[in-house]
Amino acid sequence: MTAPLRRDAKIVVGAFLASGTVHLVRPEVFEPLMPGWVPAHREVILGSGIAELACAVGLLAPPTRRLAGLASAALLVAVFPGNVKMALDAQRGRNTGFKAAAWARLPLQLPMIRGALRAARA
Repeated sequence: MTAPLRRDAKIVVGAFLASGTVHLVRPEVFEPLMPGWVPAHREVILGSGIAELACAVGLLAPPTRRLAGLASAALLVAVFPGNVKMALDAQRGRNTGFKAAAWARLPLQLPMIRGALRAARA
């Protein structure tokens, strides 16, 4: 029998469902986060949204949980440069709350990666 999805993996599912939806509905939100060296910004944003949604659904289904957990961890690592860019760019703005949120989300990547890998092992 497959173990139930852990709470940390459920957080990854929720975050991916929300973020993946925003990637598809409002991709322009993510364009400023894209490093200049990444080609085809809009296509990459849409593709990453689809990947987030696929990972979320895959984590929910026990037969695909291992693959989805590994893919989720890889995706979180892949988008990390965009999150760093967002934090650095936020420093140029005046919104203190946004600055704090941009930096606070960086260390949150680690427990999300851990949650995804735990789901892969379950």
